[in-house]
Amino acid sequence: MSDKQRSPLGRLIRYTDNHRSIIYLATTYSILNKLLDLAPPLLIGAAVDIVVRKENSVFAAIGIVNTFNQLILLAIITFMVWAGESLFEYMFKIQWRNLAQTVQHQLRLDAYDHLQFLEVEFFEDRQTGGLMSILNDDINQLERFLDVGANDLIQVVVTVVTISIMFFLLNPLIGAIALIPIPFIILFSVKFQKKLEPRYAVMREKVSILNGRLSNNLTGIATIKSYTNETHELERIRQSSQAYRDSNRDVISLSSAFSPLIRMIIVMGFLAMLVLGGVYALEGTIEISTYSVIIFLIQRLLWPLTRLGETFDQYQRAMASTNRVLDLLDTEKNIISGELTVSENNFDGSIRFENIQFDYRTRPDIINNLNITINPGDTVAFVGPTGAGKSTITKLLLRFYDPTSGRITLDGIDIREFKLYNYRGGIGFVSQDVFLLDGSVFENIVYGKHDAIIEEVIEAAKISEVHDFVESLPDGYDTLVGERGQKLSGGQKQRISIARAILKNPPILILDEATSNVDNETEAAIQRSIDKIIVDRTVIVIAHRLSTIRNADQIFVLDHGSLVEKGTHEELLALNNQYAALWRVQTGERVSK
Repeated sequence: MSDKQRSPLGRLIRYTDNHRSIIYLATTYSILNKLLDLAPPLLIGAAVDIVVRKENSVFAAIGIVNTFNQLILLAIITFMVWAGESLFEYMFKIQWRNLAQTVQHQLRLDAYDHLQFLEVEFFEDRQTGGLMSILNDDINQLERFLDVGANDLIQVVVTVVTISIMFFLLNPLIGAIALIPIPFIILFSVKFQKKLEPRYAVMREKVSILNGRLSNNLTGIATIKSYTNETHELERIRQSSQAYRDSNRDVISLSSAFSPLIRMIIVMGFLAMLVLGGVYALEGTIEISTYSVIIFLIQRLLWPLTRLGETFDQYQRAMASTNRVLDLLDTEKNIISGELTVSENNFDGSIRFENIQFDYRTRPDIINNLNITINPGDTVAFVGPTGAGKSTITKLLLRFYDPTSGRITLDGIDIREFKLYNYRGGIGFVSQDVFLLDGSVFENIVYGKHDAIIEEVIEAAKISEVHDFVESLPDGYDTLVGERGQKLSGGQKQRISIARAILKNPPILILDEATSNVDNETEAAIQRSIDKIIVDRTVIVIAHRLSTIRNADQIFVLDHGSLVEKGTHEELLALNNQYAALWRVQTGERVSK
């Protein structure tokens, strides 16, 4: 049986297998606490027995005849019972709550770690807010169940079993009557559980969609404001929130009926015992003390069972969340790391694309039979119209995707044979879509080399021509850049990104349209930085502005995923074909027909 075919509880138990000793200990404390919690009705019965039967009470059987001594002994036992109950309550709360925090912590780390190593395509098909809902809301829901709900379920079972045994010991007929409602309650609970399970799954999906939309809108708040779409977006959020609200109402209408119906089933058994036990007591068949114990015990049985609906509700919420989190953990990785370990600094930088074919799942023929050789230390550029497959080249090189067929080699070795950590560690990547941490300038630059000292950071910043700007900031390199670097301009973010790549000092550098979103002055500054860092390393440039790659050793022209031209800038102009046409468009020359 695969893990996804198991019940949510079975999957959770399997996941928490390494915490089994703590679970056993917490369960033991819960059971002991409940057993002692059920003792007071017996103690009350004993007190009634002392008052009614005096020297003939139950304590006389152990040799204590004096009624005062009997009461003193009863008081001592009562104190010990209450003290033991309090102790075990403290112990089970400590164990369950610590277990809940441990599982929550480990599950979040496992889920996030697994998420990091899933292919890029996985993220392109899902909303960030939806994934955040799993990593946060669903795991928190499971934590709440382990914190309280697990103990409640255990203690309900202990209550039913213990009180049923007590009833049989007191009077077999009364014990049989007490058990009559139990099968109906179990059947009723199972049916309710089956009806609630799909409803909670829908509810968790609705809240995931809502979180995704909220996350997306907050990320794009500037666009919303610029197009004055606040009212429109509020309506979209209202619709998502209403869908979540409606799914909650569907659950509430069903779960709220559970406790009242259970209570009515139980009360029938209670009334039967009240009348039958009373008749037996009046006839002298059972002692008055026994009748007192029966009445108190049935109340003890009634109270937790009426809360069973709330416990099941919490259980179903947790199981719906468990499925979502463990489904994420069970998502297979399509980009598998190889086993070959090599130092990132030992790459020569010779790269070959051999018969590369690549299709996105929803878009075929992105790269068609691509054969390219990049020599060590060369600077090469890929150019072409939008949709030609240029950025896909970088994704294949970084192993964000694997080719549909063919192979890419580095120094003659298929890149799929390298450990991903080592392979990507030898590549520096500067993207047009710069990602900056919500931290300081220093933290963002050392992201490429965490053990770098401030002198190295300053040197990298000087090469990327961002040092003077950073020095002008109030806190210098300790200045916070804001979420995704929102406090900085596009050019400043790009220069910090380049400084990060310089500090990493990789043998292979990929520049994906690194100057496409900046002004001419910033482009010139960035180009000066690039000219410094391309020395003695293999550089792959994805270019939109052809002026930035005039000095490339080799330029590859792509069109609809196929290589249509290659050569130096001068050679391609001499061909007077596609590259020459692109050059004339960008330089303002008349395009010949």
